[in-house]
Amino acid sequence: MKIHLVTVGRTDKIWLNTGIDDYLTRIRKYISFEIILINNIKNRAKMSEQVIKNLEGEQILKKIAQNDVVILLDEKGKSFTSKEFAVYFQKQINSGAKNIFFITGGAYGFSKAVYDRSNFIVSLSKMTFSHQMVRLIFAEQLYRALSIINNEPYHHGD
Repeated sequence: MKIHLVTVGRTDKIWLNTGIDDYLTRIRKYISFEIILINNIKNRAKMSEQVIKNLEGEQILKKIAQNDVVILLDEKGKSFTSKEFAVYFQKQINSGAKNIFFITGGAYGFSKAVYDRSNFIVSLSKMTFSHQMVRLIFAEQLYRALSIINNEPYHHGD
């Protein structure tokens, strides 16, 4: 099984990249994990938000096969505690899927086609975060879920 995090646009803050890299190293001790970057759409200043979302959506969907599990990270999704997310993630691991794709949208969110292709939607918070911050927050929560699944002491909460 391989876990993928699909993101739109580069993370341009060094401190975010440092944090993400730290969690990537930790996560890879448990499971195969990669980040897939979708480049920003060129000439976007001349395009509507909907056109940008559609073009980004086309690029995202090119990365996904028919049998892959697709989980969107979106404020409209289901909220979990860290332990609940660990249980949910363990079920995904046990499902036998070869690939699980977690996807963060660009600045304007997801196209209808990406929503339609998704198997589930997870909210990391009711608050809104920059799409760059979501990468670090998700990486930390994925690592936390894996430590919970493996009964390791990283997670000290109830």
